[in-house]
Amino acid sequence: MIQQPRHLSGTLGIRTAALALVLGALGCAGGERNPAGAGDAQAQVVERDRANQALSGSRSTAIVAAARTVSPSVVTIHTLSQRRSRPRSLFESFFMPPSTRPALGMGSGFVIDGAGHILTNEHVVRGAEQIRVTLPDGRDFEGEVVGADPLTDVAVVRVEDTDLPAATMGTSGDLLIGEWVMAIGNPTGGMVSNPEPTVTAGVVSAVDRHIFPSRQDRAEDRGFYLGMIQTDAAINPGNSGGPLVNAVGEVVGMNSSIFSRSGGSEGLGFAIPIDRALRIADDLVRFGEVRRAWVGVDVQTIPTEDPFGRAEGVQISTVAPDSPADQAGLRAGPKVLEANGRKVLSTLDFEAALLDMRTGDDLELVMEGRGPDRVRLTAETLPSVLAERVEVLEGLELITVTDAIRAERDIRNQGGALVTGLSAALAQRVRFREGDVLLQINNTPIREAQDVTRILESLRPGSPVRIYFERNGSVGYQDLRWQG
Repeated sequence: MIQQPRHLSGTLGIRTAALALVLGALGCAGGERNPAGAGDAQAQVVERDRANQALSGSRSTAIVAAARTVSPSVVTIHTLSQRRSRPRSLFESFFMPPSTRPALGMGSGFVIDGAGHILTNEHVVRGAEQIRVTLPDGRDFEGEVVGADPLTDVAVVRVEDTDLPAATMGTSGDLLIGEWVMAIGNPTGGMVSNPEPTVTAGVVSAVDRHIFPSRQDRAEDRGFYLGMIQTDAAINPGNSGGPLVNAVGEVVGMNSSIFSRSGGSEGLGFAIPIDRALRIADDLVRFGEVRRAWVGVDVQTIPTEDPFGRAEGVQISTVAPDSPADQAGLRAGPKVLEANGRKVLSTLDFEAALLDMRTGDDLELVMEGRGPDRVRLTAETLPSVLAERVEVLEGLELITVTDAIRAERDIRNQGGALVTGLSAALAQRVRFREGDVLLQINNTPIREAQDVTRILESLRPGSPVRIYFERNGSVGYQDLRWQG
């Protein structure tokens, strides 16, 4: 009885020994195959590393490198301004004084030099009383407007830090239809905690596009955009003022507007050519205003009976006395075919050619009809820039309207005083604004800018005043009470 366990134990020992021999054999066999298995595994690791490196290389494209290069120079611009509150009822419109409310705005911009200058859109900073500039690293700076140009929608903001990374500037003169570009900006604003800009990619869809103002643009006195870059890179609200960048990492445009039925991007975005934006910015920094070129010639669309309204070109309509055009012998009538190598099919084509000129630049016109078929003009400074300024009241600057200024500004009335400066405080009280022409005060016509001072000084305090003014060819008026 006692031996049975020993028997079972002996059997178990034999079986254990046999199992050990089997495992040993397997172990020996495994030992012979193990080096080859390790080599296969090591080869798989090497192959996987090579694949990862190849994948990483394919991920790091020129677009990625360009975005990495330019993004540190892109900033977010927040603005605080005051807007007039609209009357909510007929009672408020008649009996409540005008009131204002604070309004927040947002856009983008990019650093253009080491002096703290930032390029952005004029409509981003229009009417701003406070400006805050936020860098991608989260730093905030107070900004001030160095100058702004509503005609081209370009503005320059300066901050008190000169240690900012400036973007690399390219040129918009050799853009290729279909080449890759990126729109960089900050459409999210303060809705996300990360202040770094966003990047969208697309291609150059077209160049030299002229954009007609929308109903909202006209309400905000924003005119035509001329010679724009069209892209399908997504440009959303908040991207305005950000750079349009090519695949090399150079800024070729400044994002400005979109065509949209929804308010968001629909693949129709437009950017201001960087060559034009930098020229405007240079004038704003150096002179505080834009020194535009003037040749003293206006054009009009040739009348057509085309049922689709297509124009048949433009012809010279007026030539200002003693202007470069007059000195070159130009007269009304001939059809303009080209301006500085660009085909002129509409008045906007002609205006776009003038918009990119500076004082001293040449304008070569190719025409058909009467006179020479090729004429070269040398542009001069606008007459309104050279005219003597007259300070009237506090914050109202005027110049006398001359024949040259009438031709420059397309003013219909003879004489008058052109408004060239208006303070923010005065703008809240009067209806006329910069660019309007003051024609008459009560029953006394205005022949020159100094007349405004003489007429107002002759009035008694508390006297009613009616001021007539011209705007865009139409005449309006405003009733005020003279405070003396």
